[in-house]
Amino acid sequence: MRAPSAAETTMVGGLPGARPAGARAIGVAIPIPDPHGTFLQSRRASFGDPLAHAIPTHITLLPPTEVHESALDAIEEHLLAVARTERPFPIRLRGSGTFRPVSPVVFVALAEGIGGCERVQAKVMSGPLSRPLPFPYHPHVTIAHRLPDDVMDRAFKELAGYGADFQAWGFSLYEHGMDGIWRRQCDFVFGDGAVPAPGHRSPGR
Repeated sequence: MRAPSAAETTMVGGLPGARPAGARAIGVAIPIPDPHGTFLQSRRASFGDPLAHAIPTHITLLPPTEVHESALDAIEEHLLAVARTERPFPIRLRGSGTFRPVSPVVFVALAEGIGGCERVQAKVMSGPLSRPLPFPYHPHVTIAHRLPDDVMDRAFKELAGYGADFQAWGFSLYEHGMDGIWRRQCDFVFGDGAVPAPGHRSPGR
């Protein structure tokens, strides 16, 4: 699988090439709750980003990763154990930022909660999900990706004054469908347990 480009830590809209038999593409992220999540997704769509409705608004913890379906039970048990060691923490979104020219991404920045995201990300990317990353982890919320420069500039300017505060209650496991859509499979609640998304099985079962 192709890793995201340097400094980019967002779930991408597609993974190149045919997947081997039994391969699944997963990601782990902190969902941005509504109304903030829906608002930022609509703003991303307004910039013409074709991934706006394929990727729920999030802060990435594990970027797109191919695993074999036989490993899913162990991965879910690992994520459950991680969630149980954590407690909710505040996240404050303030203003915009960009990874350009290193990577064509404009994002909403975190003014509070960076340390909490870094701590959880390090735990998530251990054990069965341990793998090297070609870039430093930088928690953020993508609002524009691989768009013309003038559109990226507009996204940066229009979100410069944006702000939102909420509690990070846990994180979610996502799976990338063959139709290009990232779907939330299960929520892992800090200090508690896991809640399957509608229509999906409980972790470890």
